[in-house]
Amino acid sequence: MLDLNEFMHIGIHHYIALSLILFAVGMMGVMIRTNVLIILMSIELMLNAVNLSFVTFSHYNKNFDGQIIVFFVMTIAAAEAAVGLALVVLIFKHVKTLNVRFFEKLRG
Repeated sequence: MLDLNEFMHIGIHHYIALSLILFAVGMMGVMIRTNVLIILMSIELMLNAVNLSFVTFSHYNKNFDGQIIVFFVMTIAAAEAAVGLALVVLIFKHVKTLNVRFFEKLRG
């Protein structure tokens, strides 16, 4: 008889692979996109990928250091999102677009 638990076992390599995929998708979003909101969401995705790897290693090493670091990273990510969105709103009022290429008008 087949035991489904053998096929459904999720190990550390699955979590690390998911973390790498999420980080890569976030990095591609930062590199390719020109919309500031998409770039901010991509940065948040990259931070969540790092959080996933911290929690994974913390769980498999049986200590809570990684999980504590995740709280600090989440706090920094919330502050980054709040400040970033406030800047985006102010820049949008001035330039009337969210395209990164048009932000060069703010230099002068």
